[in-house]
Amino acid sequence: MSLSLFSRGTLSRDMFSDLERLRRELQQTFGDGPSIRGLARGGFPALNIGSTPQAIEIFAYAPGLDPASIEVNLERGTLTVAGERASALPEGDEKAVVHINERFAGRFRRAVSLPEGIDPEAVSADYRDGVLHVSVKRLAEAQPRRIAVQ
Repeated sequence: MSLSLFSRGTLSRDMFSDLERLRRELQQTFGDGPSIRGLARGGFPALNIGSTPQAIEIFAYAPGLDPASIEVNLERGTLTVAGERASALPEGDEKAVVHINERFAGRFRRAVSLPEGIDPEAVSADYRDGVLHVSVKRLAEAQPRRIAVQ
């Protein structure tokens, strides 16, 4: 690779999209999921993860799923969201041609490493309007508290 590739204006945007595609493929191949401290982009469902002093809040954006088909598990500090989304493509029609298919279909699995101090007995999951909200409460002793000075 010559340095001329990096001169102003000659670096192709396609190279960056190719690198992003390669990164996503590697993540899917090796199952390298996000952790609460370092999230990776890409994958289905898209995740937003945040925390409060009382809980870890996970939002998985997964429209078009039957809530009964979603599996949420917590084991040894790792929260896993798995399930399957059916394809919306026409099947059985030999004359049908799909020109673009950007909607994910098939089995999915996302895993998130949670920090220490969570309460595995205080986990709730709610699916509404295509968004799965999982709340994992922190143990009382792991929550910050104010100490009165005498």
